[in-house]
Amino acid sequence: MGGIEFLKGHGTQNDFVLLPDPTGRLDLTAARVAALCDRRRGIGADGVLRVVRPEAIGETSGGDWFMDYRNADGSIAEMCGNGVRVFVRYLVEAGLVTGTDFPIGTRAGDKQVQVCPDGTVTVHMGPAAITGSSVTVVAGRPFSGISVDVGNPHLVSIVDDDVALLDLRDQPDFDHDFFPGGVNLEFVNPLADGALRMRVHERGVGETRACGTGTVAAVAASLHLAGTDTGEAVVEIPGGVVTVTIARGASTLTGPAEIVARGELDEAWWAAADA
Repeated sequence: MGGIEFLKGHGTQNDFVLLPDPTGRLDLTAARVAALCDRRRGIGADGVLRVVRPEAIGETSGGDWFMDYRNADGSIAEMCGNGVRVFVRYLVEAGLVTGTDFPIGTRAGDKQVQVCPDGTVTVHMGPAAITGSSVTVVAGRPFSGISVDVGNPHLVSIVDDDVALLDLRDQPDFDHDFFPGGVNLEFVNPLADGALRMRVHERGVGETRACGTGTVAAVAASLHLAGTDTGEAVVEIPGGVVTVTIARGASTLTGPAEIVARGELDEAWWAAADA
């Protein structure tokens, strides 16, 4: 064999290719990431998670492992809440961590995680900061939204229309001056029991079945509009259900994670994918 090890996993159907690479030897170019994530050309995924020691790629962390996350188009992203859970599930199953409570390094800072007895993972996501308001346009129709920073940028639109009917096949428009690095766009219906239903269009990916940081942003924005900055909500997304808690200066995300496949990438394919 002798190929490049990979795994495939998902958190509420937000799916990822994991590349175990402790010493950072892989030349993880944008072209290779895009090829891996292509659902016809490669493995298929919403993003790539490289499992690497922080010092191997010039990062600093209080944890032993760094989540080097890339969007499906090959661009580098700060953080991914669903990705962290899948990353943690791999570390536990591979015996690379001890205990059930430890930090993971990300470009949005270290994230403390807990592996719960039922197999779900809780991620301490840090603050969810309200940063203003803006507008996004879907199929020619404007929607006002609340801007939320969860280590990466979000614009959350609470809408009356059923979010299931929105056409998110194309990139919605947004204020590029307000979000010069792009933005994740969440569209949210409040439900009668205090839960939220959400769809998301992620920067560098398109519509996905789930977005962990997006669910945190959605709950923070919903609470903000209700005049508070603390609370808890269940968020229904196309890929499943997660629970989000918001406190002053902190937030947590709890949900499932699953590893579905393991294998090896052909080295000739890997070399050609950088073309």
